[in-house]
This record gives sequence, C-alpha cells and structure tokens, in this order.
Amino acid sequence: MSTAYDDAVKTLPNPPPLTDHQKELIKATVPVLEQHGTEITKVFYKTMLGENPELRNVFNHSKQQRGDQAEALARAVLAYAANIDNLAPLLPAVERLCNKHASLGIQPLQYTIVGKYLLAAITTVVGADVFKGELYDAWAAAYWHLARLCFGREEELYKGGGWRGWREFVVEKKVKEAEDVVSFYFKPKDGKPLPQYKPGQYISVQKFITELGYNQSRQYSLSASPNPSHLRISVRRDRGLTITDPTTGKITPSQSSQLGWLSNLLHAHLNEGDAVELSAPFGDFFLVEEETGPVVFISAGVGVTPVLPMLHAVLAPVNQQQRKVGWVQVLRSRKAHALHDEIFADISAHKDLIRHAIFYNSPEDDEGADFTGRFEVARVPGEVLYLDDPKAVYYVCGPEGFMRDVGVALKERGVDVGRIRAEVFGQGAVPI
Repeated sequence: MSTAYDDAVKTLPNPPPLTDHQKELIKATVPVLEQHGTEITKVFYKTMLGENPELRNVFNHSKQQRGDQAEALARAVLAYAANIDNLAPLLPAVERLCNKHASLGIQPLQYTIVGKYLLAAITTVVGADVFKGELYDAWAAAYWHLARLCFGREEELYKGGGWRGWREFVVEKKVKEAEDVVSFYFKPKDGKPLPQYKPGQYISVQKFITELGYNQSRQYSLSASPNPSHLRISVRRDRGLTITDPTTGKITPSQSSQLGWLSNLLHAHLNEGDAVELSAPFGDFFLVEEETGPVVFISAGVGVTPVLPMLHAVLAPVNQQQRKVGWVQVLRSRKAHALHDEIFADISAHKDLIRHAIFYNSPEDDEGADFTGRFEVARVPGEVLYLDDPKAVYYVCGPEGFMRDVGVALKERGVDVGRIRAEVFGQGAVPI
C-alpha cells in the first residue's frame, strides 16, 4: 500500500544520473558562485518569501534579518557545485540539514517551491542569456538529485522519530536557572509517553509572534536526560529585544537589534499551564555511546545544554564501563552559570571520573571557578583534556567563533580533527 509520502514523491522530477558533461558545466559555474553566491541567495529568499508568505512560518526571521540564511545557502550551493564529482565530503552537512528540516516538518512537495525560486534567482543574477539550455538543465537535474537525497533521508528520520510535525505540549514547570536563563518542562497534552532520544539532540518550539504576524520556530537543545513524561529545554533570553509595553506586553525591538523574538516571548509570556507546539527530537550532535575512551565536554554559556545530558549518560549506573570525563565550561560569572547545582552534583558524586576546568570571565563574581579571566584552550591543563590519550573525543558547543577557536587550539595541541564534534545550527559547516 502506497503512503502519502510515496504518492507525493511520484509527482516530483526524477532525472537520470548526471553525465560527465553536465558535471563539467556545473563545475564551470564555481567562479560565478564565488563572486555572486550571496547576491543569488538574497534574491532567492526575497522573491520566494514575497510570493509565498506562508513560508515565513518556516524560515527564521532573525536569520533573515542578519543575512545568515542567505550566506549559509550561498556556501552550500557553492560547496555542492565544487564537489559535484564526489558528494561524500558534503554528507555530514546534508545530515545536519535533514535533521533540521525534520524538526520543522518539511515535506517533499516544498522542495518544488525552493527549486523553482533558486533556479530563477540564478537566472536573474547571472542573466537569462547565460543561464539557459544545457547549463540550466544540468543545474535543474543536480538540484533534484540533492532534493531527493534530502527528503529521502528526512522520511527515514520521520519514521524513526516519536511523531511527525507538531505535537501539543503543556508547560509543567518554569524554573529560573541563572541570569537570563529559564528552563521549561513540557509534558504532552495527550498524556502519552515520550520516546527515547539521543543525549545532545534538540526539539523545535513553535509559537505565533503577533508582532510579525506569523509563526516562528527555533531549535533548542534538550537539557535533561530522556524522560518518558516530560521534555526540558533551558533558554537564554536574547536581550536584543525587550518588553516595553506593560499594558499589552508586546515585544518591541530595541534600537540595536531585531533578534530574539522567540526567546523573549518564551521568557515573558510562556507560563506554567500554557500550551505550545513542539517537534520530535532530532539532531546529529549526540553522544556516541559505543565509544569507550575519555570524553571531554567543552562549552560556553548556554552551550552547556546539549552536553549536560551527555554527561548524565556517561555517568549513568547502567554503563558498566564508566568513561573518564573532562569538563571544561566557560561563563561570564557565577550569576550566569545555568544548571550550576546539577553540574556540581555530578562533579561531586564522581570525583574519581571527572576532571574539570571552569572559567568565569568576571573576577567580581567568580566563586566556584577554577580559572578567571579570558578563556584559552592553552590555559586548560593537559590532564583535563586527556591529551595523552589517543581515544579521547571532544564535544564542543557554544558561539561559532568559540567553537572555531577551540577546534583550532585542540588541533594545535595534537588532537586529530576526527575526534572533535561540534554543534552547528543552520546550514553552516562545522566551524573547526
């Protein structure tokens, strides 16, 4: 019996494998994409969202404002063209993208819209007198090969997930964890048990933003171990937006930024007993539990949220062979140390397994820190990083610049890049 997915896929283009000539045509466009890639993707988003406003419910407003999505897509299109002979180097990025799509409920037919406007944008920028005939056909075929790879993998993720699309939850608890960080405990409204997920994965949260006039979704790492009755996220408020009207409670952009719509709404208006729509857990940044060597967690700020469940999993009594742990955490101050008590309970209970280096940038509020001042990997003792163990693996999460710097510094201290895993949201590449 055919499924809705099967029926939809049958209606979509299914071109034959690319010929060598088509691949050469695509590779020949690499210089053009290097020069005009971001211009192409800006035209793409502007036209597609202008003519299909319902898609604003899918695309992140803040990233559109910053231009992040256009730049990320430009890099992705360029990488695809440059690697058209061998897509293997792109597969990790494709896996990351497919997980994000699954968390947003993307369906195969939506790829038709994206393909139409992407090819039109290339035509607009490059010129209809150039992007035509065999060249246009080669790119159209290449697009649909990639699209089929993506929505095929997304269907596998849907089948392995707990549910498809959005599911209604209720806020069971709302707990202030630190300055600008709040944890939300969600229980399913239907009362049915929740599926297991891999420590490090995320969910998407969807809410209607009155000021924008459409839904916005954002991915938040699950900050607690799997539990059959609830999910927990810990959200840092982006102070680029402030609540300025005490009567209406509307979120109004500050003069300096137009970011953080959803985090501010959650902090200010999502309270215990309120309903919210969530996706099933997805994500490709998770603990590989089959490994047995030391595991080093390196996080900055709210980047602790995906690695804390990993720490819990490593220390769980069910693990017969408990792994040695390095815990490196960078924060502004003690006041900003979200989930502090939970972390130190683990450290205190497993002193024989955990070596730690906790950095507070502020010397005025440094109680409990191992180091104060500017964080550098060079300041972390080698024994905390298990640099002498070739089986040690490293999980890094924080701002993109932080992750890039950590990755470079670890490599300089002799760590093979294959042992470094980093969390990346969006279409970007792992920044190491």
